[in-house]
Amino acid sequence: MTENTDTAASAAPADAAADAAAEIAALRAKLAEAEKAAQEARVRAAAEFDNVRKRLEREAETSKKYGAERLLGELLGVSDSLELGLKAAQAPEDSAQSIGEGMALTHKQLHAFFDKHGVKVVDPAGQPFNPEQHEAVSMIESAEVAPNHVLSVMQKGYRLHERLLRPAMVVVAKAPATAS
Repeated sequence: MTENTDTAASAAPADAAADAAAEIAALRAKLAEAEKAAQEARVRAAAEFDNVRKRLEREAETSKKYGAERLLGELLGVSDSLELGLKAAQAPEDSAQSIGEGMALTHKQLHAFFDKHGVKVVDPAGQPFNPEQHEAVSMIESAEVAPNHVLSVMQKGYRLHERLLRPAMVVVAKAPATAS
């Protein structure tokens, strides 16, 4: 009976060792599967990120290339009016008055376009000189206009909403020199 007991006692640790080895092998297999799945997920995520980056680059390029399409399409009418005016200027039967009227209509059309898109004219005639909105071209003595005020506008300025697109080029009045 001692022999049977010894055999049973030695079989129990052998069975336990075999069970532990099988469990370790199963856990290693699960770990390998999980690592493989994680690697595949990383590769998919990297590929998805790359695809999104490329798509955004394409969209940015398209936006840059065609972003002004609507705006420029609206300007085509002004171009057409200018072409008609140039043709009218070449025709001997058209008077300077009709050409002037055509230019006035084209000018009106252009300023309607500006208004629609938030562009405002900066015409500072008679106003105090403001270096943030005006560019002084020269200073001239004047008794009619107060010193440091805009005497005349050589080129109007323009604003896009609150941002200055181009300052007005102006002549600024200065006080007349006093006789000594």
